[in-house]
Parts: sequence; structure tokens; C-alpha cells
Amino acid sequence: MAFLDPTARAIVNGLQGGFPLTPRPFRDAGRDLGLSEDELIEGIGALVDSGTLSRFGPLWNAEQIGGAVCLAAMAVPAERFEAVAEQVNAHPEIAHNYERAHQLNMWFVVSADDPRRINQVIADIEQETGLKVHAMPKAREFFVGFRVEV
Repeated sequence: MAFLDPTARAIVNGLQGGFPLTPRPFRDAGRDLGLSEDELIEGIGALVDSGTLSRFGPLWNAEQIGGAVCLAAMAVPAERFEAVAEQVNAHPEIAHNYERAHQLNMWFVVSADDPRRINQVIADIEQETGLKVHAMPKAREFFVGFRVEV
């Protein structure tokens, strides 16, 4: 990621793993990074707009608030990958979606506030794409901290 300017690097590196829960979180996080509130908001917006960040926002533990989460995968023909990714990502329940070098080459997470919604979203994706979705409900939870310095 050598293309990131120092401000973008500071934002990416500084905001991993936490964000202030205060009345003015962007002001407070910006201060810790040596940026004004507006500079931080504009910097995050630029990172998302450029595609450097796919999203910026909280990760909720759906299960702790009565919902559910399910890992899912599909075998998507290469020539349809981008179109199918758009169809899958159009569902607000899709937390993230990524390509893998595997027969099941599209992996995504379905997260919903109602556990029954998981199966409906999967059924909708199958109907819209004409492709089988392999649901892999969580049997056991592991926490692995992950941080990427850029």
C-alpha cells in the first residue's frame, strides 16, 4: 500500500481496533491522529470513495443482540463474478464479501437481527443468481485479533 499518503496511513493505522464512544468521536479520534474533525471525516470519505476501504463503521455482535451470523460460500463462474458480487452485496445483511482461490470462490458473511432472516437471505441470493449458496453456521467461536499496518 505504498500509494497511501501519510494522512491516509495515519487514519488506517490509527483507527483499527477502536473508535471513541464520545459525543464527538471524529473530533476525539482526529485529535489522537493529529487531524481536525473535518480532516478525519474527509480522509475516511476519500478512503471509502477510492475503494481503499470497502466500508467504515461498527462491527456488531449480532448474536449478543438477538440476531445471527452465518458464513457462506458459492462457486461462481469467473465471467459472472463481478455481477454476482453486486447481487450478493446488494443485500444489507451481507457484512463483507471476498474472493478466494478455491472451487468455492466467493465467500461472504450474512448477519441479521432475526436468526430466521439468514435462511431467507440465502434463499433470495440463490434465486437471484441461480447459484447454490453453501451455508456454514458457526459451531464454535474463536477470536483472532487482526491488525494490518500500512
